[in-house]
Amino acid sequence: MTLLITVFAAIIFSVKWYNRQNDDMKLGSLCLMLWGASLMWLVDAIFEYAELKSEYFTPAAEDMLNDAFLGLSVVALALVIWLVRLLIADPKGTVRLALNKKDAA
Repeated sequence: MTLLITVFAAIIFSVKWYNRQNDDMKLGSLCLMLWGASLMWLVDAIFEYAELKSEYFTPAAEDMLNDAFLGLSVVALALVIWLVRLLIADPKGTVRLALNKKDAA
């Protein structure tokens, strides 16, 4: 589940990155984080399959739920890191403008 969730998120954001008009949102760094996580989960799946063989394809429901939560947590962490990076970079000057407006009031 972790692999599927991160791969789907990586594909969705890669399509958004590819169809961008400009790079103001810094989607490239988000795509790299998600593809890196997907590669990590792929290696984990390969080693787990090598260890479990056919049992790999019949996981318990509890294991699948835990993996789903872990996959969603990884995607959420990548989104938080991307958002913090975006707010620090402030490509459109929105945060700076909001802070200056607050100081002027």
